[in-house]
Amino acid sequence: MKLILISVVLLALGFAGIAIKIWAKKGGEFGGTCASKNPLFNEEGQPCSFCGAMPSEQCKNED
Repeated sequence: MKLILISVVLLALGFAGIAIKIWAKKGGEFGGTCASKNPLFNEEGQPCSFCGAMPSEQCKNED
């Protein structure tokens, strides 16, 4: 029982940390890192949906 309680408390702290991070960010969004440049996600070579960079270019986001 003690182990379950500790696990629930740690999970709650993790969710609270993520919620605080989203709340503190401008616009309530996670920062973009051009994940669409990953070849597993972007097989067709499309530009990044966050900053518009092509897969061969650096991220254009200067935050």
